[in-house]
Amino acid sequence: MYVRLLVTLAFAFAVTTSRIAAANTERVVDPSASKVGFSISHIFVERVTGTVPIENGAVVFANDSPIPSSVTVTLDATKVSTGDPDQTGCIQSPDYFDVKKFPTWIFTSTKITAHSGTSFGIDGNLTMHGVTQPEHFDVMIENVTGHAVYHAVGQIDRHVFGMKGTRLDPAIGGIANVTMDVVLK
Repeated sequence: MYVRLLVTLAFAFAVTTSRIAAANTERVVDPSASKVGFSISHIFVERVTGTVPIENGAVVFANDSPIPSSVTVTLDATKVSTGDPDQTGCIQSPDYFDVKKFPTWIFTSTKITAHSGTSFGIDGNLTMHGVTQPEHFDVMIENVTGHAVYHAVGQIDRHVFGMKGTRLDPAIGGIANVTMDVVLK
C-alpha cells in the first residue's frame, strides 16, 4: 500500500512538472526580420527618422497564448542610422546616444496586460544611455502569411535618459515616437 502511494505521488509529480514545463515556451527574436524605428521633431528638417537594429531577444509564452508573459530585447545602438551620415554621426555622438560608451539598449518587461486576444500593453525597464527608466508600449499582434508579427508603439522622452544635447537642444524635440515590428523564430 505504501509503495503504491509513493508510485502514485511520484507519477502525479512527474505529470504536473512536465505540464508546468510544457506550459512555458521560450522563443527568440529573429533580428533579420525585426526592426525598430524612431522619429523625433527637428526645427530645421521637420522630423528626423531612423532605425536601430535588434541584436537579440527572448519572448516567453505561457499556456499556448499568443500574448507573452515576459520579453527581453537588446538593441545595437552602434548601428543606429537615420540614412543621413551627418545626422547619424550627430545622434551617435556623446551629445546624444554616445554609442561608444553605451553600445546597447536593453528592454525587459515587468508587466504585460492583455487587452484582447490580439493586443496587449507591455510595461518594462529600458536601459539606454546608462540610465534605466520605466517605459510602456502598446502592442498589436498581426498575422502576416501565417506568422505573428508583434507591432509595438510608444514614446520615449530622451531627456529622462540624460540626453540634453548641445546648444541646439531646443531645436530638437524631447519625445521620440518609437515603432517596433518583431518576428520570432
